[in-house]
Amino acid sequence: MVEPTSSGKSVLRLEPPFRTESDLLGEREVPKDAYYGVQTLRAVENYDISGVRLRHFPHFVIAIAQVKKACAIANHELGLLPTDMKDAICRACDELVDPEGTESNAPDGKPGMGEIMRQNFVVDMVQGGAGTSTNMNANEVIANRALELMGFEKGDYAKCHPNDHINKSQSTNDFYPTAAKVAIHHMHHELTKAMADIRDSFSAKAKEFDHIVKMGRTQLQDAVPMTLGQEFTAFATTLKRDYPTVQQAAARFHTCNLGGTAIGTGIAADPRFSNTAVKALREVTGLPMELAEDLVQASSSVGAMLFFSGVLRRVAIQLSKICNDLRLLSSGPRCGLNEINLPPMAPGSSIMPGKVNPVIPEVFTMCAYQVVGYDSTVAMASEAGQLELNVFEPVIIYSLVMSIQVLTRGMDTLRLRCIDGITANEERCEELVHNSIGIVTVLLPHIGYKKASLAAKTALKEKRSVADVVVEMGCLDKEKVKELLKPEAMTQNKPPSKGVERSHTPERSVTPDAKRARQA
Repeated sequence: MVEPTSSGKSVLRLEPPFRTESDLLGEREVPKDAYYGVQTLRAVENYDISGVRLRHFPHFVIAIAQVKKACAIANHELGLLPTDMKDAICRACDELVDPEGTESNAPDGKPGMGEIMRQNFVVDMVQGGAGTSTNMNANEVIANRALELMGFEKGDYAKCHPNDHINKSQSTNDFYPTAAKVAIHHMHHELTKAMADIRDSFSAKAKEFDHIVKMGRTQLQDAVPMTLGQEFTAFATTLKRDYPTVQQAAARFHTCNLGGTAIGTGIAADPRFSNTAVKALREVTGLPMELAEDLVQASSSVGAMLFFSGVLRRVAIQLSKICNDLRLLSSGPRCGLNEINLPPMAPGSSIMPGKVNPVIPEVFTMCAYQVVGYDSTVAMASEAGQLELNVFEPVIIYSLVMSIQVLTRGMDTLRLRCIDGITANEERCEELVHNSIGIVTVLLPHIGYKKASLAAKTALKEKRSVADVVVEMGCLDKEKVKELLKPEAMTQNKPPSKGVERSHTPERSVTPDAKRARQA
């Protein structure tokens, strides 16, 4: 198995007994009990890049198995695979998909067969060859398990071959992106659940804080009053609006190029394979998979991945902005805004006693920066693709699955360790509102901009309340000012006057040609 060394590099532990396997480059010894083969061994030696292996993303391994199973079913239906081999391949794929749901005969406390097979997905996520090493890692693991199930020894590829049987009617160039799309679709459900959960947490806090009046701010300067509930409602609305956008972006992964083989022309595959395999993939995954209209275009384009990455970037940035707001609102506790309290998660300093920092919003913001970086990688790799294949798909796929993982875990951490525990400093909010110059804005309809500006300037210069200055100027009497500066008057939109409808578009003169166009 792959093990880290003290230098940080990874090595593949090779212990006897061995079996000998050969490929285009010659013979190599592979551990007899390993489910991977010679091409996987070479890939591990070649690509010790990220240290992140295929097995670290169970959804990706599951998607790989589902696509391979669909292809085996299609090949059998077309008379290209015998029944016993098809059954063995499908059984191996099922074990990969659900290690706990298949018979493994493993002793208590020992990993089942499916988990053992997953551990044999040892190739680095970042690799050369446009994903060929991932495909061959899968082909070899499934072939060797199928051989066992048929009663043969691992490596006896004459009975079931990684290329001739597991990879039949496929190329890396159609299998790999199809598996990645299925994996990303699987993973996005965890992401959208995290989004829904954090949205609900913001909504719950919005209801809790609905009665608390505070100052709104623009450009870090006092603006006009609002409620803390309105502020948190806006946070929830941000997540609410992004939720369907993520779902719509994930739906783009329902189109695949399976059966297009090398460049989309379907060379070396039965002409019926594409439709048959995609139909089987729908049944295996439960997803509404469709065959791309133009397989050559679908084989060279990573447009769906580029689009999805951009959506993840949007979610990350918008939520990071919210984290910045939370840090500002909680700043202090005595020399900042201090309108809200974030739950204390850790001592904040090794030298300043009593200091507690907003570590959870901080860590999510770092998650957002990672996602932005991954998106930049996806953009550059997408642009760099040439002619009929984008050879940089491995780093695109790695960036996408890492973005989903970082965002999902980051949102769960932010919700559980920060948002759910936020409390409000109601007295502080009230104090800031009544000391604010911005509340003069609510008096505009009654005293006009010029007098309101003068009142604001005077109040600021003399360090007095706006209400006192307005009364002293004779603009309004004390009772009227008191009525206008009530919290509900300052934070709620007034309904239109009775019998008057609000028009969002001004009336325009309509030409005869325009009238005829409307009628048409």
